[in-house]
Amino acid sequence: MSGASPSARKIVAHASALAAALAQLPRPYVFTNGCFDILHRGHVTYLEEAAAFGNLIVGVNSDASVRRQNKGTDRPINPLEDRLAMLAALASVALVVPFEQDTPLELILRIRPDHLIKGGDWPVEKIVGAKETLGWGGQVHSIPFRHNRSTTQLLARIRAHSP
Repeated sequence: MSGASPSARKIVAHASALAAALAQLPRPYVFTNGCFDILHRGHVTYLEEAAAFGNLIVGVNSDASVRRQNKGTDRPINPLEDRLAMLAALASVALVVPFEQDTPLELILRIRPDHLIKGGDWPVEKIVGAKETLGWGGQVHSIPFRHNRSTTQLLARIRAHSP
């Protein structure tokens, strides 16, 4: 894979490659997750703030997992491969890892992050994996939103202006 671009090398496409990718990444590990369907300023700002805690690993919902999140029948707009590539291209992101489940708990247990982070709409006690992360001595953070942006709002604006 030596010919792969720097951003492509950040994508852990198969769970079997996760341990080797983590071994190349110094701690502290920082983990967050989401659909990241249409990347926007809110996402980028949030990811930059999360990366300030250490090496940021982003769990990304698979296409099937996004469809199960009640975000609309036409979601995701962008397929998983595109969402992984966009996130991997960000300087703030160390690794991106897809997951099939409805929650990232299995991935969190495999990574054992030092910092578990979600956006400000998630109180710490409701963050999936918070109890486990605190149990092994990690910290859990809910980062306040700096910009009122969401993919759902963006899509509503686009659709309102469509013929």
